[in-house]
Amino acid sequence: MQAVRRFISPAARAATDWMSAVEPVKGVANHLRVFTTSNFASASAVPALAKESKMLPVSIYRWSPETGGKPRMDTFEVDVNDCGPMMLDVLFKVKDEQDPTLSFRRSCREGICGSCAMNIDGVNTLACLCAVDKEAAKITVAPLPHMHVVKDLVVDMSNFYAQYKSVQPWLQASAVPAEGKEHIQSKEERALIDGMYECILCACCSTACPSYWWNGDKYLGPAVLMQAYRWIVDSRDGRTKERLEQLDDPYKVYRCHTIMNCTKVCPKGLNPGLAVAKVKMALADQH
Repeated sequence: MQAVRRFISPAARAATDWMSAVEPVKGVANHLRVFTTSNFASASAVPALAKESKMLPVSIYRWSPETGGKPRMDTFEVDVNDCGPMMLDVLFKVKDEQDPTLSFRRSCREGICGSCAMNIDGVNTLACLCAVDKEAAKITVAPLPHMHVVKDLVVDMSNFYAQYKSVQPWLQASAVPAEGKEHIQSKEERALIDGMYECILCACCSTACPSYWWNGDKYLGPAVLMQAYRWIVDSRDGRTKERLEQLDDPYKVYRCHTIMNCTKVCPKGLNPGLAVAKVKMALADQH
């Protein structure tokens, strides 16, 4: 019997545990097929892999409308070797094992829905895409900055969504294609909306923008402006002029000072700052 290799898949280890618990069948060798250079390995020869505990302090912003008072930071000791690799896993571990009252948004766990946007160690990001820094002395988790807090890490997105609605983010074609067929685009026309349609409206970019902090009630912010430009350049849309006129306002666009925090923090790797600059250029061309 050849020696078993050190690296054995989790599935193989689970099968090993199952085999050891099952009563051997008479006349059948107690052999387990594993992914190794050896053809067969004895179930009893599979080594047990134990993880060493690694406790990491995680400081989380807390505030509840039920108790009121001032916001506070609660620190939880989390064994980061006994949970998933992302910060969302850490939050689940805290909620499940230490404080069930902790509130945060989450849904897809795949960086698609944008629900778990928050500020982790001073950077706006998605908790489901933010890997746990196991070498950090402490991890700090807070809600998106300069937003009204509903509870703990949950912020009020009403103003953000109202601004998004104001740019009418849907196709408004000037004519219906003959026989109900689709609107035809060339590859070049389709490429114009690349890097904008992928936006998941997590608001990481807008809430990282100082101009949005100061004028969030009037300035639309990078996320909404990028979505506005996404329809301005869409060749299938017939209201380009009207869309630009609706944005031609001292506050809606021109509060952008090209600080570029928006592009730096986008968890999807998009460039909202470039889209805002192109909106400004389109408005200038219209004057």
